[in-house]
Amino acid sequence: IGATLGKRETHHKSRLFISVANQQRFPGGAALADALQDEATVALLQDVCGIHLRGSFLRIECCLDTDGFWLEPHTDIGAKLLTMLVYLSDHPDAAQWGTDLMDATGRVVGRSSGAFNSGLIFVPAADSWHGFTRRPIRGVRRSLIVNYVKPEWRSHHELAFPETSV
Repeated sequence: IGATLGKRETHHKSRLFISVANQQRFPGGAALADALQDEATVALLQDVCGIHLRGSFLRIECCLDTDGFWLEPHTDIGAKLLTMLVYLSDHPDAAQWGTDLMDATGRVVGRSSGAFNSGLIFVPAADSWHGFTRRPIRGVRRSLIVNYVKPEWRSHHELAFPETSV
């Protein structure tokens, strides 16, 4: 997507999740979902992040952002227990396409690398401000957003295993 008005929801119908239906269409997505649902993976993420994920649900979004894309400063909603961003662009400029880390005023205080096969993990909190300031994207910014969400998550069609918590 390109112009977002600062929110991914602007183009909600074009978003791609590794849902049950899409796992059937994309075997690689199914393998990824299985790996992220695996008990050992969940245990490792819990240990590294110091959080409790048991009883949550896996949500994986594939993002393809183009020039004009930007996200306003925000913190993730309370139903998200963990956010992992994985960058998959092999474009020469991709290292500059990482997520901006911000303070509560929206001032950029850091930026993750957007280089291929790099990533960022954070536990959403009142001080986990992030976004994507407007900057050129020549090519396609490819990334995955992995969330573990609480049972009250309403959009079950977005979940990898809507009937099975981790």
